[in-house]
Amino acid sequence: MHGEYKVPGGKLVAVDLDVVDGLLSDVSVSGDFFLDPDEALAVLSSALVGQPHDAPVSALMGAVTAALDRQEQPVTMVGFDAHALAVAVRRALGYSTAWSDHTFELIHPGPLPPALHAALDQVLTEELAAGRRGPTLRFWEWVEPAVIIGSFQSLRNEVDLEAAQRYGITVVRRISGGGAMFMEAGNCITFSLVVPASLVDGMTFEDSYAFLNQWVLGALADVGVDAFTSGLNDIASPAGKLAGSAQKRMVGGAVLHHVTMSYDIDAAKMLEVLRIGREKLSDKGTASAAKRVDPVRSQTQLPREAVIAAFADHFRALYPTVDGDLRPEELARATELMRTKFTDPGWTARVP
Repeated sequence: MHGEYKVPGGKLVAVDLDVVDGLLSDVSVSGDFFLDPDEALAVLSSALVGQPHDAPVSALMGAVTAALDRQEQPVTMVGFDAHALAVAVRRALGYSTAWSDHTFELIHPGPLPPALHAALDQVLTEELAAGRRGPTLRFWEWVEPAVIIGSFQSLRNEVDLEAAQRYGITVVRRISGGGAMFMEAGNCITFSLVVPASLVDGMTFEDSYAFLNQWVLGALADVGVDAFTSGLNDIASPAGKLAGSAQKRMVGGAVLHHVTMSYDIDAAKMLEVLRIGREKLSDKGTASAAKRVDPVRSQTQLPREAVIAAFADHFRALYPTVDGDLRPEELARATELMRTKFTDPGWTARVP
């Protein structure tokens, strides 16, 4: 069995191995990394021999680290680490996968109610977990304004309901955590990425946010925006915050990852509707929520449709992708969930 892992900004690690009676055997580590002393290569390989074939990344890392700690001479690893070795092993065994191991379906339907988009996040993630659908990138379109709050946010603490009613803004609670999304038609770019858990196997939540947002940074560069990850789940530019992302991991092995990016936001209205307090801003280096957000439009001067098209083209260029659509049964189930859950006041105010 053969597995490879390219460390982001680092080197390639390859592992060849067999499995005998459920244990790793004949492990051989190689790659274009740097290692000193030379004899440490054999230490890395032998450290993995005898590990259970289903050992998680943390256990494999522990075995490698313990073996290195027992060496009389310090071992220097450049361009890779114990985590990279563990992921390469898991890929050899089929537990961990790479982007290139999957074909993604790109879906960009017409305008749908925001509550239906929230329902589709749940349906498409559950469909992947059940093996009835592959990984999916779905761009949102909508007409009516909405605030989409995180699964664990307090409704009254996050939203001024009188202001929302005054502006005709619907409040929807989504299944993923994170913060509130202020969404008017044309003022932001939102997309949901549904992937198998194997793609982020062994990653912390923080690592998986950066990993799943990496292609977004490249897409922003294509339209002239210098972007980088910021904090746990934000994307920013030197001028301010651009986007926030959120995740939900489903039983059965599927991950929902979605991003909302400001395109041309009405900051004054947003501040009337959302209750963004000082504590929220305390670690952001700014005293004003309005100044915290820097829309994509001001940096690119491109129509929103052109930015979305550039994002889709960038994704297609990186990963195997086919154009797709929502299936009738998926849309029917999401419509029912919208009625019974995502427009139900009991769900919306489940954290009052």
